Amino acid sequence: MRSFTILLTSIFLITAMIFVGCGNKQEELTETEQTEYLEKGQDLATETQKVLGSNLMKAINEGGPINALEFCNIQAYPLTDSMATALKAHITRVTDKPRNQANIDNKDELTYIASFKEKLGAGEQVSPDISVMDGKVTGYYPIITNQMCMQCHGSENDQINEETLAKIKELYPNDQATGYGAGELRGIWVVEMDRE
Repeated sequence: MRSFTILLTSIFLITAMIFVGCGNKQEELTETEQTEYLEKGQDLATETQKVLGSNLMKAINEGGPINALEFCNIQAYPLTDSMATALKAHITRVTDKPRNQANIDNKDELTYIASFKEKLGAGEQVSPDISVMDGKVTGYYPIITNQMCMQCHGSENDQINEETLAKIKELYPNDQATGYGAGELRGIWVVEMDRE
């Protein structure tokens, strides 16, 4: 009987922890703090985007979209990680339509992606957003496609040439990252910073 009581008590405590959120606490920022963290996160995301973009352009100039795909397949993830280390923040790119499965979004990130897509679809300006939880400030920054992106992320029928499409299918057999148009949300930068 005692072990049954202990079991019931344990189940109750575990259930209570789940409903309480296991101690996760949504925190508030002052307006000044919010602006400062949004700007800091934007700077970190922009710096990382610049490094990736310049390396991507170099790969395209040296060997076209095929070379760019090979660069992304091998170097994009480690390069993002090294930038995160250098900038002393946790920086990732995520999307709801991943090419690299390591870039798939989680439930919270999908909420921001859906919100950004809805705003873009309504013709509204898309602005970064921020959340604070357990002493961590996380910024969400939209990644919008441009014409250059169409070489690897556009329409399979007319924007991506056959050779490039074959390489995409070879390197990324589960690819979902085609069919975009310029000016669409490709994904988001997620920048996690310690709250000072």
